Amino acid sequence: MIKKTRIELPDKHATIRVVAMPADTNPGGSIFGGWIMSQVDIAGGITALARAKSRVATVAVNSFEFHEPVFVGDVISCYTEVVKVGRTSITIRAEVYAQRNPSCVETVKVTEAELTYVALDENYRPRLVPSLDDEG
Repeated sequence: MIKKTRIELPDKHATIRVVAMPADTNPGGSIFGGWIMSQVDIAGGITALARAKSRVATVAVNSFEFHEPVFVGDVISCYTEVVKVGRTSITIRAEVYAQRNPSCVETVKVTEAELTYVALDENYRPRLVPSLDDEG
């Protein structure tokens, strides 16, 4: 029997939390990886939007690793952070945790990813990301 180390959710605010539903399953009965990717992209976009102070678009999925399956009823928490800011781009790291078994909650890290977004102007063209000095 493999003994799993008990883990907790990170001590920070989740960007999004959502429950995996039956409509999100794949033919194998677990949650479709594309659904998880979509949730990560939404969460990353929220963080990139806040940093860019403008509309953003996903331009790259730099990495995406699935560590554990997600099941119907799991509560998914996506945590994101800015890891790099370029002239017009923002790279976001995401970690996804699932909490399952409400009577005896188990938390598992299910996914890690890194995505890059580009800041867009009102004409949907790349624009400079404001420096932190421009915040006020």
